Amino acid sequence: MARKKQEPEKNHKKMNTDGIMGLHGSTTEQAISETLEINYMPYAMSVIVSRAIPEIDGFKPSHRKLLYTMYKMGLLTGGRTKSANIVGQTMRLNPHGDAAIYETMVRLARGNETLLHPFVDSKGNFGKVYSRDMAYAAARYTEAKLDPICAELFRDIDSDTVDMVDNYDATMKEPALLPTTFPNVLVSANQGIAVGMASNICSFNLKEVCDTTIALMKNPDHDILETLPGPDFSTGGQLLFDEAATREVYATGRGSFRLRSKWNYVKENNLIEITQIPYTTATEVIMDKVAELIKAGKIREIADMRDETDLGGLKLTIDLKRGVDPDKLMQKLFRLTPLQDSFPCNFNILIAGMPKVMGVGEILEEWVAWRTDCVKRRIFFQIGKKEDRLHLLKGLARILLDIDKAIRIIRETELESEVVPNLMIGFGIDEIQANFVAEIKLRNINKEYILRQTRTIDDLEREIAELRDTLNSGRKLKNIIIRELQQVSEKYGIPRKTEILYNVQETDGGEEEEQTPDYPVTVFVSREGYFKKITAQSLRLSGEQKFKEGDGLAFSAEATNRGELLVFTDRFQCYKARLADFEDSKASLLGDYLPQKLGMEPGETVVQVVLPGDYKGFVLFFFENGKAAKVPLSAYETKTNRKKLTGAYSDKSPVRTVMALAGDEQLAVYSTDGRCLIFSTAQLLPKTTRNTQGVAVLTLRKKAELDRAVSLEQSGITNQSRYRSKTIPAAGALLRDEDSFEKQQSFDV
Repeated sequence: MARKKQEPEKNHKKMNTDGIMGLHGSTTEQAISETLEINYMPYAMSVIVSRAIPEIDGFKPSHRKLLYTMYKMGLLTGGRTKSANIVGQTMRLNPHGDAAIYETMVRLARGNETLLHPFVDSKGNFGKVYSRDMAYAAARYTEAKLDPICAELFRDIDSDTVDMVDNYDATMKEPALLPTTFPNVLVSANQGIAVGMASNICSFNLKEVCDTTIALMKNPDHDILETLPGPDFSTGGQLLFDEAATREVYATGRGSFRLRSKWNYVKENNLIEITQIPYTTATEVIMDKVAELIKAGKIREIADMRDETDLGGLKLTIDLKRGVDPDKLMQKLFRLTPLQDSFPCNFNILIAGMPKVMGVGEILEEWVAWRTDCVKRRIFFQIGKKEDRLHLLKGLARILLDIDKAIRIIRETELESEVVPNLMIGFGIDEIQANFVAEIKLRNINKEYILRQTRTIDDLEREIAELRDTLNSGRKLKNIIIRELQQVSEKYGIPRKTEILYNVQETDGGEEEEQTPDYPVTVFVSREGYFKKITAQSLRLSGEQKFKEGDGLAFSAEATNRGELLVFTDRFQCYKARLADFEDSKASLLGDYLPQKLGMEPGETVVQVVLPGDYKGFVLFFFENGKAAKVPLSAYETKTNRKKLTGAYSDKSPVRTVMALAGDEQLAVYSTDGRCLIFSTAQLLPKTTRNTQGVAVLTLRKKAELDRAVSLEQSGITNQSRYRSKTIPAAGALLRDEDSFEKQQSFDV
C-alpha cells in the first residue's frame, strides 16, 4: 500500500519563486520589468546623462567640474599650484573620489598629450597617451594651472550666459555647461562608455573647425570636406584619406578613419625610426605584436626592435637585417601590426539631456544654435546692467534741477530712516534712485559732478538701443559668433599634426600569401567554441575527435590553409581570422578556444562559424521575432587587416540561426508552437547593410517564436507541399508526426 504523502507543517515558510521573501515569511511579488524600471533605469540614465556622454560644449561633467574649480581658484591668470590642492578643491563639486579626479586632470594636461589643445598647463610627469605602461606621478608631486585657451571656455561666464545649478550637496553653484566660444566638441577627442550606449569622438584641427563653422553659417549648403579634410590627432601620424568613408562619418556620425604611423629610414645605420603612431594604439602594444610575429616566424627581416622614447618625444627603432627593403617591411608591418590602425567614430552627444548620434554638419548646427543662445543671454545681461545704471542716472538728473532743495531736504529731515522717503516725495523718484542720491558724498554734491555723471545718459540710451537691435537681428548675432570664431582661430590655431595621404596604394598581402603554405585542411568547431584545423594526412591516421565532457561537434567543413574564417558572436560582432593563423591540430587535442584566440570580450560566446571562401553568396540570419535578413558575404570582406567587425547583424531581436549559402535554395523554418514553413531564399532581397533588421518570414501566433531554420534536405519532411508558401510572411502549417523527426542542429556552410 502506498504511503500517503505527508502534509507540510502549518507554520512552514514557503517562498514563491516569482516573489521576494519578506522579513516575517511573507512574499511580495514584483515583475522583473518593474524591478528594472525602478532600480536599473535610474542608474543607466545617470551614467548616460551625468557621467559618460559629452554635451554640446564638448565636456563631460567630470571635465567641467575640474576646470570650473581651477577657474574659481584663480588658476587662469595665476601661477601653478600642487595638483593635490586642485583635486581636493574639486571634491566640493565632484564626489567620485580623488583618484578619478586626478585621472581626469591627467587626460586634460599638456604633458599627457591626449588633446590637440590641452586645457591644463602641467609641470611634472603626467604620463603619455601613447604609452600603456608609463605611469603618471602622484598628485602631490605635480603642479598645474589652466592653459590660456581656457579663457575661451569661461568668457562671459559671469554674464548669465549659462545656467548655474546646485552641486551635489547644494552648498555651491556650478555651470551646467561652459560657454565655449568655439566648437570644442569637435576639437577635443572624447570617449565614453555608458550603459547600453557609447561615444567616441575624434579630434579635428581647431582652425579647420572654425573655418567650417563660419562657412556653414554663411552658406548652409557648404561642402564640409572642402574646409575639414579629416581629423587631426595629438599623436600625429598619417591619415589614409578615403572620401566615401569620410563623407559617411560627416553625414551620419558613424564610421572609421584609417591611421598609419610616420617613419623614416636611416640608411647609414640600416634602421627604421618610427616617430608617430596612431592615436588608438600604444608603443608597448606595437612592440608586443612585433615580438609575437618574430617568434611565430612570420617576420624574419628584423634584427632588433627597441623603444628609444625620451624627452625629445616618441621613437621606436627597428634594426634591419642586411639586404632588407624598408618599404616592403613597413607595408608588411602595416598589415600585421597596430602600426596601422583605425579610429571608430560614434558621434553620440547629449542635446538638452538626450543622447543623439549626429554627423559633423548637424553637430555644428546644434552648436551654433546653442552659442547663439549664449550670446543672446550675454546681451540681455548687458542690457539689464546698462538699464540699471541708466535708471540711477535719471534719478541723479532730477537732482540737477535743484541741488539746494536736495540738501535742504536731507538737512531738515530729523530721522535718518526718513531721508530716502523725503527725497522720493521731493523729486518724484523711486527708492532705488533715492538711495543712490542719498549715498553721494558731500564733496560730490556740486553741479560739475552731477553734470559729468548725467552726461552719459545719452550714451547709455544709444548703447541699449544698439544692443536691443542686435538682439533682434539674426544677422548681427551671426556676425558676433563669426568674429569670435575668427579671433579664436587666429590666436590659438596650430598647423595640422596628422598628415593626410591621398591615393595611397595599399598592398593586398600577395607576397605574404605566397609565403603561406597552402594545403587541404578540415575544420572542426565544437558547440562550446573549440577550433581544430587538421590536415588530410593527420585526419586519415586519427581516430575519434576529442571534445570536453558535455561538448560535441557543431560544425565541420573542408577548406585550405589560406582560407579565412568568420566567427559570429552573441554580441552582434564578427571576428575575422585566417586559417593559417591557427596551428595544425590533431583529433586527440581539444584545439584552440576561439573566444580566447580571437580576443573576444568577457562572456562573449560563439553563435556560428562561416568559411567565406571567395566571399560569393550570402549569409542568412533568422531572428526570434520571425524576421530574416539576407546579407551578401561581400559585406564582411575588408581590404585592411581588420580582426573585428561591430554591428555584424541586427541587435533588435535574438538570433536563432545563422547560415551561409552559395546560392538560393529551399529552407524549412520552425516555430516554437510546432509550425513549419517552407520557402525559397530567392524571395528575400539582399540588404546592403550588415545590421539590417530583415523582413518578416514567419507569421507568429501569440507567445510563439521562431525556433530554427534548416535546409529542406536536412528537415526530413516528406509531405513538402503542405508547408510550402509562395509568398512571405506566412504562418506555415502544424507539423505532422511523419514530418517532425528531430535532427541534430548543425551549422551548414
